[in-house]
Amino acid sequence: MSRLVLKFALYAALFLAVFAALTWWRAAAREAASEAGYPPEGQFIEVNGHRVHAVVRGSGPDLVLIHGASGSTRDYTFSLLDKLKSDYRVIVLDRPGLGYTPRLHERGESLAEQAALLSGAALHLGAKNPIVLGQSFGGAVALAWAVHHPENIAALVLLAAPSNLWTTPVDRLYRATSSRLGAKLFVPLLTAWVPNSYVAGALEEIFEPQDEPAGYAEYFGPGITLRRETMIANARQRVRLLDDIKALIPRYGQIAVPTQLVHGDTDTIVGLSIHSALLVDQIQDAQLSVLQGVGHMPQHVSQPEVIAAIERAARGAGLR
Repeated sequence: MSRLVLKFALYAALFLAVFAALTWWRAAAREAASEAGYPPEGQFIEVNGHRVHAVVRGSGPDLVLIHGASGSTRDYTFSLLDKLKSDYRVIVLDRPGLGYTPRLHERGESLAEQAALLSGAALHLGAKNPIVLGQSFGGAVALAWAVHHPENIAALVLLAAPSNLWTTPVDRLYRATSSRLGAKLFVPLLTAWVPNSYVAGALEEIFEPQDEPAGYAEYFGPGITLRRETMIANARQRVRLLDDIKALIPRYGQIAVPTQLVHGDTDTIVGLSIHSALLVDQIQDAQLSVLQGVGHMPQHVSQPEVIAAIERAARGAGLR
């Protein structure tokens, strides 16, 4: 019996070793293929020794766009950028750990750290006092920018942005992929074996109740989101988001730039009632536009309303 047990253990160990090697090889191969198929769209700049990926198009007042969780510059270059570049000099930035901007460190970048990096990137690109727009997680980064770098922002536009406290626990997937053990064991499995169609399906849920724009998933590049470093960075940032927002809330009253809030009333990811509906009274003279029947992605499904909010912000800042 002991020989049978030993033989089984040896075969099991051999199987696990082979499977682990195959998983690491397949994960690396899929990452390489994704990056080859979806290369950087813009330029790389150095901010305090850290590389930042930026897409710059158009002319006019400077407008910085910050993407949400699991996103990249491609969320805005899909269609919105083309509708803005005739009126603004648009700067689209990859947040650290996502797209093609590397992580600052392995702990999960705070909102303040992200805002410092992106504010520095804007300055490097010659954008002094830009309009800053952020969607979803990017909106929280934009809020941190307005709080911590008031000398380098002219106006604030927030789309479906988390800004106040919530009680829903962090998703189990984020908890698993943010842990040390999960980062080493679980994340490579996802990168190697989860089909890109899974990410495409998740995108459909994010757009509900609207339909995802035709061609968006293919343009966005699901494989970029499934890279190991990206998944870990995204999860660790998400796990610490609530504590970061707790630290920001007492300082919202210090924001003194024109602020436009845009939020759909059927958004089930970042609820209107516990975020923008409260934030509008926490920032002096902020204005809230509630989009009837709209979900979490107004930058795609309500572009005229988003562009109008940017215009109001620009006029309020004296840029129009």
